[in-house]
Amino acid sequence: MAKTIMYAVASADGYVARTDGEIGPLFDWYGSGDVAWEWNGAQMRTAKASQDFIEAAYPTDIGALVVGRFVFDQTNGWGGQAVAGDHVFVVTHEAPTNWEFAGTAPFTFVTDGVESAVAQAREVAGDRIVDVAAGDVGGQALRLGLIDHVVMNVVPVVFGEGRPFFGRAAGAVALAGPALVAHGHGVTHLLYDVPRSGGRLGH
Repeated sequence: MAKTIMYAVASADGYVARTDGEIGPLFDWYGSGDVAWEWNGAQMRTAKASQDFIEAAYPTDIGALVVGRFVFDQTNGWGGQAVAGDHVFVVTHEAPTNWEFAGTAPFTFVTDGVESAVAQAREVAGDRIVDVAAGDVGGQALRLGLIDHVVMNVVPVVFGEGRPFFGRAAGAVALAGPALVAHGHGVTHLLYDVPRSGGRLGH
């Protein structure tokens, strides 16, 4: 079965974006280093430590991506392209009716919850990785015990408020590790394992 990784870049106070969805300098480190390399079709220029960390955290290709409706709307579904993997699963209450790429883009709008979206993504991914975007969807998947690893790329900026890395759902979760730590240019990388129980703690 595909490993499921919850991944995102976050501010030092734990936000993946400002309240309005703007990301500020969170992704500046993607192009601030001295090593040019390619990751899942994206051209990167990072510190060697960042390259080594990401390649260790993602030992196989990404097969499918799971995101929420907010990310989809903010990016307009990346112009109908699967930004990572072969297929994108969007968790939403209602599928869009007038998206210009509907019917041609490798996107599925999942209206019956996060668990269903992850299951469908795993089927498409096969032995490859399922990448679940951090935020509300990732936080729900984590609390449902559907995440194997959590990857946080922490940038030294404080937003003060915004969209939390682990979402706003209730429920405490214990992580193991960090199993990997690396320091790049303007970013600290952390990889946590999630215990097989899902790490759920009693209230």
